[in-house]
Amino acid sequence: MRRPSGLFVYTFSMKKLLFSFALLLLLQQLSAQTMQAQHTAAPNKLLPVLWHQHAAEYRALCYQAFNLAELRLASIKVKKHKRPLAIITDIDETALDNSYSEAQSIKTNAEYNPANWKNWTSKAAATPLPGAVAFFQKAKQMGFHVFYISNRDTSEVSATLKNLQTYQFPDATAEHLLFLSNESSKETRRQKVAEQYDIVMLLGDNLNDFAKVFEKKSIADRFAETDAVQAEWGKKFIVLPNAIYGEWENALIQYKRGLNNAQKDSAYKAQLKGY
Repeated sequence: MRRPSGLFVYTFSMKKLLFSFALLLLLQQLSAQTMQAQHTAAPNKLLPVLWHQHAAEYRALCYQAFNLAELRLASIKVKKHKRPLAIITDIDETALDNSYSEAQSIKTNAEYNPANWKNWTSKAAATPLPGAVAFFQKAKQMGFHVFYISNRDTSEVSATLKNLQTYQFPDATAEHLLFLSNESSKETRRQKVAEQYDIVMLLGDNLNDFAKVFEKKSIADRFAETDAVQAEWGKKFIVLPNAIYGEWENALIQYKRGLNNAQKDSAYKAQLKGY
């Protein structure tokens, strides 16, 4: 058998080397794309943010919620109560619209993080939900005190006050803002208001805004707890629409922390009910 010539061996070796180099570049590119998909803004936020900002249906739901809330308050005889009456409201996606922050994250492929959020709130640039200012001003005129219970950090009080005062929300004072301090649950802060006031209405976009029984529950348990107080929805409990984020997201992934976007997407799809 003839031995291969030196030229043949050299050519074969060069082809093998070039093939290996090309394969390495391809693997690096795929790895980079995978990492980008895992660490950039979640693509499933795109349509919810667009719906929030551009759907007339969203505006209609906000008006509907506040119109119903006003009708409910009108049925309450303030003077017949021995103690002053209070309304408790969440701020984000209940009084103020922060969809701009989410939109910016999508446009810049950035993940949510506390630093970006505080940069947004420091601008005091959120706008009121449709119908929000008129409702809360009317409630104040009717004799109800308004308390804003939010899981914004206490360091955000000053900028939030500026934001609320810009649009003339009533009771926009430091005494009426109860922000996150030691625990994310709002129950202790609600109880603090209840020490001096009768709470006649709560408004929020998240079930955690209404009662402790909804916190960190499975999807099935959240359904059950919601059904258990069916008569309160649209009466004492007024829900504002928010398809962008909320506790319902955490329930979908069973409250697991540290999942990347690919893992979350897989968990979300697993919850889909087809036919």
